[in-house]
Amino acid sequence: MNLLVTGGAGFIGSNLVRHLVRTRPGDRVVNVDKLTYAGNLRSLADVESAPNYRFVRGDITDVALMTRLLAEESIDAVVHLAAESHVDRSILGPEEFLRTNVMGTFALLEAARATWRDGRRGRFLHVSTDEVFGSLGDTGAFTEETPYAPNSPYSASKAASDHLVRAYCHTYGLDVVTTNCSNNYGPYQFPEKLIPLMILNARGGKPLPVYGDGLNVRDWLYVQDHCEAIETVLERGRTGETYNIGGNNERRNIDVVTALCDLMDEALGVEPAGPRRRLITYVKDRPGHDRRYAIDASKIRRELGWEPRFVFEQGLRETIRWYLDHQEWLEACLDGSYREYYERNYGEKR
Repeated sequence: MNLLVTGGAGFIGSNLVRHLVRTRPGDRVVNVDKLTYAGNLRSLADVESAPNYRFVRGDITDVALMTRLLAEESIDAVVHLAAESHVDRSILGPEEFLRTNVMGTFALLEAARATWRDGRRGRFLHVSTDEVFGSLGDTGAFTEETPYAPNSPYSASKAASDHLVRAYCHTYGLDVVTTNCSNNYGPYQFPEKLIPLMILNARGGKPLPVYGDGLNVRDWLYVQDHCEAIETVLERGRTGETYNIGGNNERRNIDVVTALCDLMDEALGVEPAGPRRRLITYVKDRPGHDRRYAIDASKIRRELGWEPRFVFEQGLRETIRWYLDHQEWLEACLDGSYREYYERNYGEKR
C-alpha cells in the first residue's frame, strides 16, 4: 500500500509514521505536515532515510497540492491526523482551528474524491477525539452512538470535520472510517500538554499547575496502543463506521500529577526541599472545562480484536523515562531550535 499520513510530524503522527515505516517495510509512507509550532521532524530522525518513507512539507487546506500528491504517489489510503488540538489555544484563537480542522479536512476529502474515481478505490481514515461528545456525569461512557455535544472551539471544529467525513461517505460513496480516541500520552508529545508539561516542571522544581480542583477525569491511552488501533481500523474497519479507542485508564487529573511526582522522585531522588508533590499548585479553571470523559471501546475489541496493551502506570513510567533520556529533544522544543532541523535537513531539497 501507498499511505499518506497527514500531520505526521506531530505527536501521534510521528509515532504512527515510525510504527508504519518499521513494521510495514513493503508499504510506502508519505508524511505531509505544515510544520507549525508542534510539528517536529526531529521526532522522525531515525526513519527519515528509510527507503519506504517520504516527507512533504505542505498545508492540507491546499486542495491542488493534496490532489497532486495523492495522484503522484498513487495513494491507496489517507490517515488524517493533521489538526490543531490544544483546547487552551482554541479558546484564545479559534479561527485557526476552523481553518485547519474543518477546511483542511474538506480539502483532503475533495482531493480523495477527485483521485479515487473511475473505479479506483482508496480508504480515508479520519482520526478524531472523544471531546466531540462533551462532558459525562459520574457514570457511563461514550459509545459510538453517543450524541455529539462539543463544548470548546477545538471539539466543535473536530465534530464538524467528523460530520463532513460521514457526509462524503454517504453522498459520494467514499470509503471512510472514523476513530474517536481518548487522551493520548507517551514519547514525542509537545510540552504544552499535561503529562510532558508536568515532567518538565517537576524536573526543574517549578510549580505544577492543576486546573480547578483537579478532579476532572480523563481516559488515558498510550500512544503506541493508539497507533496499533489505527492500523487495525485501517486494515479491517467497516466502511462508514466509527470506532472508539480508549485505554481503559480513567484517572482524575490530580491523581495523574501525584503519580507522576512519585515516579519522578523514584527516578531522580527526592529533592532537598521535599517530595515533588509539594510543587502542585491549583490554578483558575479554564472556561468550559469538561468534567469527565470515558470511552467504551467494546466495539473495536468485539469487531476487530483490538485492545490496549499498556496499563497507565506502565505507560507513565516509560513516558517519564523517555523524556528524562531525551533532554536534547525537549530543550529544542523549548527554545524553538527544532525548527532549524527542517531547514538544515530538508530546506535545500525543496
